[in-house]
Amino acid sequence: MENNDNSGANDLPINDGGAASNRGRIIPVNIEEQMKTNYIDYSMSVIVGRALPDVRDGLKPVHRRVLYGMSELGNTSNKPYKKSARIVGEVMGKYHPHGDASIYDTMVRMAQDWSLRYTLIDGQGNFGSQDGDPPAAMRYTEVRFEKFAEAMLEDIEKETVDYQLNFDDSLKEPTVLPTRIPHLLVNGASGIAVGMATNMMPHNLSEVVDGCIAYIDNREITIDELIHFVKGPDFPTGGIIYGFEGVKQALHTGRGRVVLRGKTNIEIDNKGREKIIITQVPYQVNRDMLTQKIGDLINDKAIEGISDVNNESNNKEGTRIVVELKKDVVAQVVINQLFKLTELQTSYGINNVALVKGRPRVLNLKELIVEFIEFRHEVVVRRTQYELRKARERAHILEGYIIALDNLDAVIKLIRESSTPNLAQEGLVSNFGMSEIQAKAVLELRLQRLTGMEIDKIREEHAEIMKLIARLEEILANEGMRYQIIKDELTEIKNKFGDERKSEITYADDEIGMLDLIEDEDVVVTISHLGYIKRTSSDEYRSQRRGGRGAKGSSTRLEDYIEHLFVASTHHTLLFFTEKGRCFWLPVYKIPEGDKTSKGRALQNMIQIPPDDTVRAIIDVKNFDDKDYVNSHYILLCTKKGIIKKTDLEDFSRPRQNGINAINILEGDQLLEAKLTDGNCEIIMAVKSGRAIRFPEEKVRSTGRGGIGVYGIEVDNDHDAVVGMVCVNREDKTRTILVVSEKGYGKRTYLDDPETGEANYRVTNRGGKGVKTISVTEKTGSLVGLLDVSEKEDLMITCVSGVTIRMSVASVSEQGRATQGVKLIRVDEGDEIAAITKLDEKEEETELITPAENQDQDKADTDATDTPNLEEASDADTE
Repeated sequence: MENNDNSGANDLPINDGGAASNRGRIIPVNIEEQMKTNYIDYSMSVIVGRALPDVRDGLKPVHRRVLYGMSELGNTSNKPYKKSARIVGEVMGKYHPHGDASIYDTMVRMAQDWSLRYTLIDGQGNFGSQDGDPPAAMRYTEVRFEKFAEAMLEDIEKETVDYQLNFDDSLKEPTVLPTRIPHLLVNGASGIAVGMATNMMPHNLSEVVDGCIAYIDNREITIDELIHFVKGPDFPTGGIIYGFEGVKQALHTGRGRVVLRGKTNIEIDNKGREKIIITQVPYQVNRDMLTQKIGDLINDKAIEGISDVNNESNNKEGTRIVVELKKDVVAQVVINQLFKLTELQTSYGINNVALVKGRPRVLNLKELIVEFIEFRHEVVVRRTQYELRKARERAHILEGYIIALDNLDAVIKLIRESSTPNLAQEGLVSNFGMSEIQAKAVLELRLQRLTGMEIDKIREEHAEIMKLIARLEEILANEGMRYQIIKDELTEIKNKFGDERKSEITYADDEIGMLDLIEDEDVVVTISHLGYIKRTSSDEYRSQRRGGRGAKGSSTRLEDYIEHLFVASTHHTLLFFTEKGRCFWLPVYKIPEGDKTSKGRALQNMIQIPPDDTVRAIIDVKNFDDKDYVNSHYILLCTKKGIIKKTDLEDFSRPRQNGINAINILEGDQLLEAKLTDGNCEIIMAVKSGRAIRFPEEKVRSTGRGGIGVYGIEVDNDHDAVVGMVCVNREDKTRTILVVSEKGYGKRTYLDDPETGEANYRVTNRGGKGVKTISVTEKTGSLVGLLDVSEKEDLMITCVSGVTIRMSVASVSEQGRATQGVKLIRVDEGDEIAAITKLDEKEEETELITPAENQDQDKADTDATDTPNLEEASDADTE
C-alpha cells in the first residue's frame, strides 16, 4: 500500500544503483507502518471473512456458502441425495476457493448430531462417530438439506438480503441468510481469529424462541427475566451442567464458564456387585479416549475400586461405557474421582463474540436476541416490499386484461387490422389507455383465457390481488403487525422443530442465590425400600374415600416398595437419618423429578450412604441460614429399642459430604424416627404390641451428637419394637393421634377429650410401659405406625405392593384409644401396610372417587368397630 506521507522519506536509504528510468517511480515508505497496515488488513480479513459468525444468521462464510450452494442445486429435503463431492465442487468452484478439505469438513460437522444441537444437513453414509472415527471420503457419502436448514433459506428469493460478488466477480452470493431460526444461540459457534476468538454454546430452540417472544412482548425485559425462558446451554450429547454461576455470568456479560458432567447410572450385576454406567458424556468428549483414560488410571492405581472398564456404545443404543467395581466399593466415591481425574467432567469457556454490522462484539443474552429480532424485522419489511411490488405488477397486468375484456370486440378488431405486433401494441396504448406493459401482456394472452369461465377467474384474481395489496400496505404501515408476524413465525418454528432439553442443570453446593431460579412449590418425595428416590408434583395424587382400592403409586421391583413418602418444598433441605445413626444433607430441588409411576434414582447416587446402611427418617428443614430458626429448634431421635435423644438443630447445620454422626447406636438396635421440635412439645411413642406413652419434651435434655440417649418407652421383649414417635405442641388441642395396623385398620383419638378435658393418654414420666392405643388382634395385625393429624390434612397410605391411597383425615372416625378402628384400605392377601404419611390439604378441589362396591363394606366395618370393647378398655387403664 502506498504511503502518501513523505515524513519518513529521509529515514530510509534509496537504492541509487537502479536504472535512471525507475528512479522517479520508487517511493520510500515506513516499513513499520506498512507492516502494521498489512497485518490489520489480514487480521480483519480473517475476522470478517473466515473465523467469526454473523450475529444475524449465526453462520461463518463457509457454512453460508455450503448451504447456499446446496440451495442453488435444489438439494432439498424432499429430493434425492447428491454426492458430497458434487456439492464440494459446486461450492469451491463458485463461492469458496479455499480447498475441498475445509468445505467437506464443514459439511460433515453440519451432519453430525453429536456436534450440532440441531443438524443442518441430512447425511447418508459414514460421517464419523462420537468415538473419533473419521468420516468416509466425499466420493462415498451423500447429502441433502434437513428441513431445519430450509427454514434458514426461506424467502431468500424475495430480495430479503443483500448480495455481494463472489471471489472472481462472476456470480453473486448472499451476505447473510434470511433465517427464521435464531441459529447463533441455538447451535452456537466456535472459531479462532487474529487477536480474538469466539466460543458460543448451543441452546434449546424452544427456550430461545420463548425468550425471543418475551422480548417482543416487553422490550424492557431484563436478563434475569430472560433467564426464566433461556435457562442455559443445551448440548447435543446431553450431560449435566454442574453449577449455574458461570452460566449466569455468561448470559449477563457474554463471558463465563460452564462445567459439564457426564450422566451416570448405577446398576447391580447378577453377582451383587455395582457397575457405573456412563450413558452421556460431555460435549466434544471422545468416548474411546475417555475409556482409555479410565483404563490408564486403573493401571496407574490412581483410582482404587475399579476392576474393569469397557466402551459398549453403538449408534443404535447410544452411549454406554461400563465401569465395573470391586466388591464393597461405594459407587458415588468412584464417580467423584472420575469427575476429578477424567473428562467425565469438562469445563468450557464461554466467549460470545460475533460480527455486528461487520464489527466483532461481545454480546450478552439480551443483545443476541435483540440483534436477531431486528434482523427478522428487516427481513419481514423487505419481503413485504417485494411481495407488494410483485402484487402491484400483477394487478397492473390484470387491469390491462380487464380493459381488453371490457372492449373485447374492439381489441380483437384492432389486432386483426394491425400489420405488425408493434402497431397492435401502439394501438392498444393509444386507443384504450393501456400502458406498454399491459398492451404487451394482452397481445401475449392465450385465446383460451377468453372463455367465460377464464374471464371470471381473471376478475376474481384481480379482486384477490387487491386484497393482498391492501394487507401488505397495512403491514408496512403497522409495526405491531410486523412484530406479530415475527412471533407467529417463531411459534411455527418452535412447534415444528422444538424439543425437550437434553442437558440437565444442577447447582453447585457453594452457589448463592440459586433458589431464586427455582420455583417454590410443594412436591411429594418418595423413597423406596431399596433406596430409590424421586420427587413428584403432589397434584398427581388424586383424593379417594377411605376403603377405596387405591392407585398405583410407583413402578418398583417385586422385592421393593415405597417406604418413605412425604410433602416438602423445593426450597427446603432434607436431613436423612440412617438406621446406624448417620445424618446426610440434600436440598429438595436436587432430587430428580419423575412422574407418579417412575422408579426414581438410587439414593446412593445422591448422597454417600454406605451399602450396609439404610435411611430410616427424613426431616424437612426450612432454612439453615435463619439463625433464629436454627437456634430455637431441636431434633428428636428414637430407636426401635425405645431410646430417645434430643440434640440442637445447630449441630446439624453444617453436615459433611460423607455424613455426620447423629446418635451412637447400641448393638442390636437401630434408629427408627427423627422429628423436628421447637422445645414445647409432648412426645408420644408407640410399640408394635399396641402400647403408647406420652411425656413432656422437657423430660429429655439436649445432648451433643455423640451421645447415646435415654429410655423413652419400655420394650418388653425381642419381638416387640417401637413403630413410631410423634411430637405434638401441647397448646394445639386440634390434633389427634392416628394409628394404623398392618392389615389396614385405623382410627383417630384425641390426646385430651375436647369436651371434658380428661386425658385419653395420661402424661407420665419417660421410660414407662404406656397404655393401650389400639386393640391388636389377628384381624387387625400389629401396629405399624402413628401420626399426629388434623382434619384439614390428607392421609397417604402405601402398601408393600406399591398400591397407594390418598384420603381425607376427616373421613377416619374418632374412637377410644383401646378400640381396633375401622378399615381404611382393603389389603390384598399376602400384602400389608408399608408406610403412612400426612399431606397438607390443597386449595384446589380434588376428584373424589367412591367405588360402589366398597360402600357396603365401609358401613359394615364402621358398625363392627365403632363400639368400644369396655373390658379391653378397663384393662388398658393400668400402666
